[in-house]
Amino acid sequence: MTDIATLKHYPDLDSLLSDVRACRACEAHLPKGPRPIVQVGEGARVLIIGQAPGSRVHASGIPWDDASGTRLREWMGVDAKAFYDPTRFAIIPMGYCYPGRGKGGDLPPRTECADLWPDQLLAKLPDIELTLLIGAHAQRHFLGPLRKPSLTGTVQAWRDVAPAYFPLPHPSPRNTPWLQRNPWFEQDLVPVLRARINGIFR
Repeated sequence: MTDIATLKHYPDLDSLLSDVRACRACEAHLPKGPRPIVQVGEGARVLIIGQAPGSRVHASGIPWDDASGTRLREWMGVDAKAFYDPTRFAIIPMGYCYPGRGKGGDLPPRTECADLWPDQLLAKLPDIELTLLIGAHAQRHFLGPLRKPSLTGTVQAWRDVAPAYFPLPHPSPRNTPWLQRNPWFEQDLVPVLRARINGIFR
């Protein structure tokens, strides 16, 4: 696969986003076809790295436009208007297109996006102060050796990487049992996360 993102110079964010949204690198593997979904704007100060769009988000073209997004915004303490302001929040999943369904839910994000685009996108976002790493794929990619052997362990050790990073579980309703087994998450981490975001935009 030709790494067009490293072969081409992008003079501005708009030209880069145009190529990201036109990307067809893994088209042959996508059951619903390619529809890269990202939200990036100049001046964004919080970066949200998720997994990959679900089928509902693929249909709407709006990131986190589902029950997971509702819970994520509750954790963050922001409303939809603020969340969908690209000059505040950049949203870049590990995989930009819906990967399809597997036996236990959606398939993992494909790796082509992580190979092609993040370095270029992040280079256009110099004002990021906080990155939310949602799920094991994002934590593995961005934390490297700071990541613990399990997602629970990584999230429990959030103080080791804060305030620049906050590792989070996926806010999917499927993870409600995890939240019930780990009440410390909403008792201890979530209030600090909300205060951190509030402080950035105060």
